[in-house]
Amino acid sequence: MLNDREETLTRHEILGMVKKHSKSLGKTSLDEQEASDVEMDSNFWHGVFDVYFIRCMESRRRQDDDLLFFVKKLSCKSYGLTENEESPAPYFVRRWAPKLDELLGESLAEVDWRKSFYLNMVAHTSFTVTVAICSNEALKKYQGSKDTTLSPIYKVVKTVYASPSRVNFHLDSKKEVETTPAYPEICFAVDDFDSTFDAVVLTEKDHCYCVLLNSHDGAAFPSADVKTDKDSSGSNTNTGPTRVKDPKVTLFSGFVSYQMVREAYEGGRNRFGSLLSLGHHSGKADRLYMKGPGGRGEVEVAVSGVIDQSQVVLGPVSPMSSKKSIDLGSIFRKAASVASVAAKHAIAAATASYDEDEMFPLKCCLMSISLPWDTIAHDLLFKGSPPVNME
Repeated sequence: MLNDREETLTRHEILGMVKKHSKSLGKTSLDEQEASDVEMDSNFWHGVFDVYFIRCMESRRRQDDDLLFFVKKLSCKSYGLTENEESPAPYFVRRWAPKLDELLGESLAEVDWRKSFYLNMVAHTSFTVTVAICSNEALKKYQGSKDTTLSPIYKVVKTVYASPSRVNFHLDSKKEVETTPAYPEICFAVDDFDSTFDAVVLTEKDHCYCVLLNSHDGAAFPSADVKTDKDSSGSNTNTGPTRVKDPKVTLFSGFVSYQMVREAYEGGRNRFGSLLSLGHHSGKADRLYMKGPGGRGEVEVAVSGVIDQSQVVLGPVSPMSSKKSIDLGSIFRKAASVASVAAKHAIAAATASYDEDEMFPLKCCLMSISLPWDTIAHDLLFKGSPPVNME
């Protein structure tokens, strides 16, 4: 448990304590010799959880903060199961209440408090996903000098939410089929993927499909309370919380060329091994799975051929200007006259082969991003590299 002084600390100060005792975070196993005594102390994490997510008023400011996630101890997940029974969810959910132990009742003994703290830190942080079309030239320029800004041809920015559950979609109906536990993976799903990314179409061989996941606010970025000072007249100054800097951490960045997307779309699951794989389903779209850099994380994309480019309708794009949207629409219409003949054959794309020199527009709708919980938690606490800067 925390002592009396620690129970009065701000969230910013408590997170500093958490960083100090998170040396084993992100490692494949928790080595008791490397980990500190505090890091292995369940009472410490119970106290931190209580203060950070129950007592601190800041944790109640966002509408989605009334849900709390509790990870079960490993010994509680499969105890008493028969061979034919499915494993229960490795976590359970409760709505916020002012007394933590009373909230859990008999379930109190089942909780892994360390993992529960990290899961809630992730779940109560704000995230946005950016899906963009970039040129190969712009991407190479950015990769050559990370101090530069990556200039996309087109982009869509969407708020997403971290969840320990995974939503499975039917591509023919574009509706939820079922929600299943994803933990220890954290899933960022886009329920309206078909309409949100309807205009994300790769129309040139020079195009790259880009996906970014950024965190920027919430539980992982608490405000630092400025201590109250007194000026020479005895009046109080510098009261209230302040943000030292505008936080932003890029948790996932993936870039795939048009040619790689097309070949995976045409060739099937085995073409690119671990980098790209394809799951064929009935309907006009196919599921494309993209592994992240270093094999970390996975992106699920619905890919389909565009039958008639002239039918593409550009949706609102934020934060790009309306002028850029109009210019892109002009590009799409001009490309239609060249590409429409080839694109009309797109219905048979999954089984047919195409001339490599023939342009074949592909619409790419991001469905979800999945990352391990410890990878996200580690990067939220410790990642020092600057975020991907896309204007």
